[in-house]
Amino acid sequence: MASDQFDPYALIAGSRLGILATIKSNGLPQLSPVTPYYDQDKGVIYVSMTDGRAKTVNLRRDPRAALEFTSSDGRSWATAEGSVMLTGPGADPNGPEVEALVEYYRGAAGEHPDWQEYRSVMVSDRRVLMALKVDRVYGQKLG
Repeated sequence: MASDQFDPYALIAGSRLGILATIKSNGLPQLSPVTPYYDQDKGVIYVSMTDGRAKTVNLRRDPRAALEFTSSDGRSWATAEGSVMLTGPGADPNGPEVEALVEYYRGAAGEHPDWQEYRSVMVSDRRVLMALKVDRVYGQKLG
């Protein structure tokens, strides 16, 4: 790829804010700002979310989703589409559901200053890990 050619995967990998689109029961989109982490090796975008919120309810009913990313200068954008798998919520701070959230945090932000507290909050907040398997990416650099 030429150095001046736009790479939507690079925009996705470098973004820490995205807009998640899920499908409401009436067929209209439901949009939520989220903090994604893109694992390029697996081709999966991860997002931590709270169980029972609109996006988790929608994804449990229809696991199709899209995530839109915009560059900080607003001159490029990329969208990733795919099917979602949800993990959690977990009841055990040391269980596999919470361990998946720990791995998400490590990939997105590095080490947490207090893993015991983090694990406890993931259980009490009923956090769920969304894994979107990227099937299609498209985007554009403007100007």
